[in-house]
Amino acid sequence: MPASTSKSLRVAVLADSDTRWKWGSLTANRVSPAGSDIRLDGFLLRGRATPTARQLEEVGVRADSLREVTALEFLRELGKEDDVYDVVVLALVGGAVQAVLHGLSRAWDGRAKRPLVVTGYVGVVYEKLADGLLLRHGADLVLANSRQDADRFRAVYEGVGADAGSVTEVALPFLGGAAYAEHDPSARPGRPYTVVFAAQPSVPESRKDRTYLLDRLIGHARLHPDREVLLKLRSKPGEHTTHIEELPYQKLVQKADPPANFRLVYGHMGDVLDRTDLLVTISSTAALESLHRRIPTVVLSDLGVREALGNHHFVGSGCLASWDQLDAGHRPVPDPEWVARQGVAADGSYETAFDAARLRITGLLAADELPPLAPYYTPVTAPGYLPGILARHHLGPDGGPLPGAPAADREPSPVRQFVRRAARGAYRHGVQRVAPVIRRMGEL
Repeated sequence: MPASTSKSLRVAVLADSDTRWKWGSLTANRVSPAGSDIRLDGFLLRGRATPTARQLEEVGVRADSLREVTALEFLRELGKEDDVYDVVVLALVGGAVQAVLHGLSRAWDGRAKRPLVVTGYVGVVYEKLADGLLLRHGADLVLANSRQDADRFRAVYEGVGADAGSVTEVALPFLGGAAYAEHDPSARPGRPYTVVFAAQPSVPESRKDRTYLLDRLIGHARLHPDREVLLKLRSKPGEHTTHIEELPYQKLVQKADPPANFRLVYGHMGDVLDRTDLLVTISSTAALESLHRRIPTVVLSDLGVREALGNHHFVGSGCLASWDQLDAGHRPVPDPEWVARQGVAADGSYETAFDAARLRITGLLAADELPPLAPYYTPVTAPGYLPGILARHHLGPDGGPLPGAPAADREPSPVRQFVRRAARGAYRHGVQRVAPVIRRMGEL
């Protein structure tokens, strides 16, 4: 039943990695109108980063249904006249968002009533701002995780003559947890001072830099034997996240000799932050989670403050520091104005951060008719760029399936499903295990 006449709300979330599933599913709950009875159907876009069962369990978000699909299978599902969702959240890389937007535009052509389409970013936007934003243009709501991002997003859209009305300021949907209580001894009885390094799959990339960071972390543990020093890892070897990790710390640490107070940890970031006294990272979104809780947070400057590392985003935050400074006892003090512009909402305003999005969604759901989806990129505005993006998902320039596209108009047979799983396993093995070895051999 349409949400305009009932409190029920059916939401579809299409995600292509564990972190984007986390963002998409939590966002769906955050922006849904107050009092909605949400049914959440999850769709995992099949590819190199499709999350494993363990990764999904670690995210901790439950869906009423969850299955893997190709882009064409998702479009076929959303094109059914008798199975209309109220809201569709696209938690995907920019090119995939653009392809699905064109596919949905074609699938819903001629419909007066269609689902709302929401998209955005999983974390800090520090690279490919214009490219990623224009690939997301065409959704009803393009969510900005902070006031700073909202200003930048509107400037990009207006700068190319695109409608900026879709840009809606919110906050990161996974912030929360208890505030840090360093001055309350009862909050941490018998627990040692805990330093956590939040690792990232692709930053930094080189063996030299990653080994350096690991050595400094282990060195900090030796220098402070009374502290617990944790290396928080995103995935286990062989698993994939949003970014490729060719040199996992698990392998590098095998050649080290860490002290007893140094450990590797996995699990939900919120659970780790519950026992953290100092969060250290290069540029992870975990820094924003930590700042939201008022936990002392350091963004490392050891390898430089560079766009390639993403730590340039934290210029002005008051959080930049080096391992030498941390070893000597430095405790950073974040700049309150900078923090406020990042959507961290450490001042307690977090619960109202999604009000504007809820209000817009409520109004759009109540409308008798919605305009067709209208991405900025079309065969006229980007004839040399758009066709390649669509073709990666077996779509033609009109948003329809290319000739010979697999399973475009039918459910895959059991045999096809078995072959597909085997092929995907081989593909993942090639991407995650074989290709990195070949690349490293080529550098010898």
